[in-house]
Amino acid sequence: MGRAEQAVNPLAAHYRRFRVAERLLLSAHSHQAWPDVALEGQLEAFEDAALEVDAKWERAFAKADEVRAAFRGWLGDPAAELALGANTHELVIRLLSALDLRSRPRLVTTDGEFHTLRRQLARLAEVGIEVVRVAASPVESLAARLAAEVDDRTCAVFVSKVLFETSRIVYDVQALAERCAARGAELVVDAYHALGVVPFSMDGLDEAWIVGGGYKYLQFGEGNCFLRIPPHAAELRPVVTGWFAEFGAIADARRPGEVAYAAGADRFAGATYDPTSHYRAARVAAFFSQQKLTATRLREISLRQTTRLADRFDALDLPPSLISREQLPREAFGGFLALRSPRAGEFCAELEKRGVRTDSRGEYLRFGPAPYLADTQLDDAMAALGEVCR
Repeated sequence: MGRAEQAVNPLAAHYRRFRVAERLLLSAHSHQAWPDVALEGQLEAFEDAALEVDAKWERAFAKADEVRAAFRGWLGDPAAELALGANTHELVIRLLSALDLRSRPRLVTTDGEFHTLRRQLARLAEVGIEVVRVAASPVESLAARLAAEVDDRTCAVFVSKVLFETSRIVYDVQALAERCAARGAELVVDAYHALGVVPFSMDGLDEAWIVGGGYKYLQFGEGNCFLRIPPHAAELRPVVTGWFAEFGAIADARRPGEVAYAAGADRFAGATYDPTSHYRAARVAAFFSQQKLTATRLREISLRQTTRLADRFDALDLPPSLISREQLPREAFGGFLALRSPRAGEFCAELEKRGVRTDSRGEYLRFGPAPYLADTQLDDAMAALGEVCR
């Protein structure tokens, strides 16, 4: 098959509005293109509002349930209690407000967590909460080093399944979960960079909190995040919640004179929100199912694409002092190729001028492919990096 015939991925036909066949969009680890059917979901939200006005919420809540069902599928946890939120920050805040930080004023995390958590924990440290940051590297021993920091004063441990800067997968999280359970500490796993690109397993994590969303690899767009509530936390009373957390609060009637809560994950609910995001996500989830874009299939596509990018990068034979990558099997990584360079931000800007969209985080330049991209687009993007570096 010639280059012209390979230039368009058949799946790209479903993403015409984002023009994925015409652009070199290598920032899919941050914001993947939405399939055209996503617009149908947004229009349906408008039509339901126009038809039902304030009575639209019954339909909106049904869409929210579809989104929960989709997330349960990606987690492999069909009975998961899931609270939904516009972003992971508001969900982490609700979680923190439910914990007993007075008696256990110690939080353990890594120095490789996303800014949502980095900033919030740094602010908590300013008001007296002890925050222990464990070096994310070497990743091979990260879970064990986190476990070693868990003591009887530790309230919770926060760790990502896939690190957002390097794309490294964190293994042995189950052993960390055992240590947390033994010490009475909560384990919070950020699955954002795993869902839709690295199959996620709940084995050994039944008592863990899981946070994530569909903004990246699942193509749900903004406003679609979740917090999995472990079974042992079903009776917690988070301080920061909205009035939706009172729905069905008759289940909490045994606490007369106190603020009432609904049962299960609804205890962590917020308040009035824009349901358009859930309509869009529900339609995209159905599209993934129709296209058979399962966790296994997406992992296969991702590994092939990131391997191709890595091979093309190696062929450039650039000075390691200028830009380099970890020489490990791609199975050790998530859905993007992380290249380390002291000039990562500069290279990202120069690539943008050449029509290649990537992004940088600190000293890492990130190339994120997507299932709708063609091999020639990956090759062209890496060739452009060669031009920039030379």
